[in-house]
Amino acid sequence: MNKTYFRILRYAPNLRPRMVKFFIFAVLGVVFQAIYLGLTMPMMKVLFDKKDDKPVVYPTEFNLNYPGDLFKYHFKQYADQDPINALIFVCIGIVIFVFLSNIFRYLERMAASRIKVDVVKNMRMDIFSTATKLHIGFFNDQRRGDLMSRFTNDIGEVENSIVNTLKSVLKEPITIIVFLGVLFSISVKLTLFTLVLLPVIGGLIGEVIKRLKKKAKLSQEAMGRIVNILDETFSGMRVIFAFNARNFLLKKFDQETSYHRKVNLSMSRKNELASPMSEFLGVVVVAFIMYYGGTMVLSHEEGALEPEKFLLFITMYASMIQPAKNFSNGLTSLQKGTIAAERIFSVIDIKPAIDNRPDAVSLPEFKEEIEFKNVSFAYDKEPVLQNLNLKIGKGKTIALVGPSGGGKSTLADLVPRFYDPTAGQVLIDGIPLTDYNIESLRHHIGVVTQESILFNDTIFNNIAFGMENVSKDDVIAAAKIANAHDFITQTENGYDTLIGERGSKLSGGQRQRLSIARAVLKNPAILILDEATSALDSESERLVQDALNNLMKNRTSIVIAHRLSTIQHADEIIVIQSGQIVERGTHDYLIKQPGLYRKLNEIQRV
Repeated sequence: MNKTYFRILRYAPNLRPRMVKFFIFAVLGVVFQAIYLGLTMPMMKVLFDKKDDKPVVYPTEFNLNYPGDLFKYHFKQYADQDPINALIFVCIGIVIFVFLSNIFRYLERMAASRIKVDVVKNMRMDIFSTATKLHIGFFNDQRRGDLMSRFTNDIGEVENSIVNTLKSVLKEPITIIVFLGVLFSISVKLTLFTLVLLPVIGGLIGEVIKRLKKKAKLSQEAMGRIVNILDETFSGMRVIFAFNARNFLLKKFDQETSYHRKVNLSMSRKNELASPMSEFLGVVVVAFIMYYGGTMVLSHEEGALEPEKFLLFITMYASMIQPAKNFSNGLTSLQKGTIAAERIFSVIDIKPAIDNRPDAVSLPEFKEEIEFKNVSFAYDKEPVLQNLNLKIGKGKTIALVGPSGGGKSTLADLVPRFYDPTAGQVLIDGIPLTDYNIESLRHHIGVVTQESILFNDTIFNNIAFGMENVSKDDVIAAAKIANAHDFITQTENGYDTLIGERGSKLSGGQRQRLSIARAVLKNPAILILDEATSALDSESERLVQDALNNLMKNRTSIVIAHRLSTIQHADEIIVIQSGQIVERGTHDYLIKQPGLYRKLNEIQRV
């Protein structure tokens, strides 16, 4: 048992009383099982073994045998008077004890299941909550498939581990301890002999489990890579077909699945070895017990072990073999579950790079200006923005242009705090963005990107995404402003039409207009348009550009443009190259200067 496992269990609310309940049910189930096994044979001897009918005396010495001897005395008196009713009593007693044992076993398993489902649900929510708080750069660095594997395969492994461990690693020791108590009551000497052999079994099984842990980690990492290949394949089928890349992907997928098979096969050898090994070693111990205990019975010395007690000892010990097997299986499951949990906690424990300060304040309204003050930014120590200064007044439209990789999108991403600058400050109304509550800051910002991010849901829910209590009239009004209402009404179910994975049932222009409608409905004070029309054909671009013009009215807009014809009416054009502002001014001013903007404009006219 380790810290990771107990951390898993803490995801169950009210854990302590629930664990107490689990242990009570487990103990009662085992006790009634032990009573049934422990009393059946002595009762049968009293009833049927009349050859050596020694008088049973009332026990006067209080020791481990006292409860059994006391019951044996009273039962002997009753059996001598009415053997038939005594036999009926035995049969009814067996049924009652077995019934009670199984009732409490059921309650114990239900208690474990309730803990399991709560742990899994709360752990899923925790990793999802953490993942959705992490900065954009985290998702650029991580394989999406590996992250998804932690939500699915690793959580599933933890789920299995909880049940197996609660039932095996926590419950079976109770069974073994209770049965050992019965064994001590039968013969202290024989029980001590048995205990000498148990560390050998534990050491051998422990070595198998130790080797299993490393393989479990490799298996889960391989599954993460497999899920990543699946995710990339299904989202990129158009490119795969276009480049005849199916065989390439088949080879890549085969390599990963073959490696996963190899690791799992190695893990299965060790996993499957633990159970038969524990059973075999248990039988070996039984053989030693039979020999050693048999000599104690055959010695006929004073205080020698009685034959029926020896048989009861063998029966009780044999009944411990299955719990011991379950215990070893539970330990192997615990190792796999622990590795899976560690992969999950590696995400949960990440401290968000972008987070609210304890004294953060809300941004109730954007009033004056956005200011970039001596701003620098670097990706992995690679400079992207260098000591940049810029002010954007409220209601102004600022266009960012320049060569690819110059830092335009990065500059815009600093406003909603997708990233924080590595040096300098971004301010709104004279207050650094880091002083504002992130949620209140983003409430005032709308974003429309080149890639339309839509969800496998209805048109209505995509437009109203992230907003509550939105009326259909408001959604329709937003769609009309975005030039989307006409095509929406022509779909099969109008605003209730499902648009497929990432909007696959719609054209590029239609997807973009839904994204614009979403931004219109949000009604942000600050608007960021990142290459919003660059991937569209001429007709779609015209419709989308009209929608964007409607959207930009009376807003502060930051427009990142590839096609310079779309930003000629901007209040100011900022030309960025290698992370620095190299030119700025209106279109009419810049087109007359012998600079980069004029050069880019001439290239596009050719």
